[in-house]
Amino acid sequence: MEVILKQDVRNLGYANDVVKVRPGFGRNYLIPRGIAILADASAKKMHAENMRQRAHKEAKIKAEAETNAGKLANVTVKVGAKAGDNGKIFGSVTAVQLAEALRKAGYDLDRRNITIENEDTVKTLGTYNAKARLHKEVVATFKFEVVSE
Repeated sequence: MEVILKQDVRNLGYANDVVKVRPGFGRNYLIPRGIAILADASAKKMHAENMRQRAHKEAKIKAEAETNAGKLANVTVKVGAKAGDNGKIFGSVTAVQLAEALRKAGYDLDRRNITIENEDTVKTLGTYNAKARLHKEVVATFKFEVVSE
């Protein structure tokens, strides 16, 4: 079964992609929740026309995301956390705290678009790398430093 996605779905595709899914997943989950529509002949034709018109806008958005990625690569964000004497922090640093620190630095990113590289959680003081998905084809890597409050 083919569907046209109306929004990004992790591990499936991005908005406006035509993807092939199992019939049950499409009929019982994607279509009733408004995440996708059935890709019949008329929907595909309308989708192709919309994508042709949208191509110019997408190029502009991608170029803007690439310039932001270049700026973000040079930024080191500081995240404060309470820590013990041995450098181990109480709790952990997550994507929510990184998104908040980036917002203070002037970058408005959703927490779902931020992933911490090589580790699920950060539990000690130090410098780490993270990735931010700015566009479906543009991923920026930036550094963040966990410091004691």
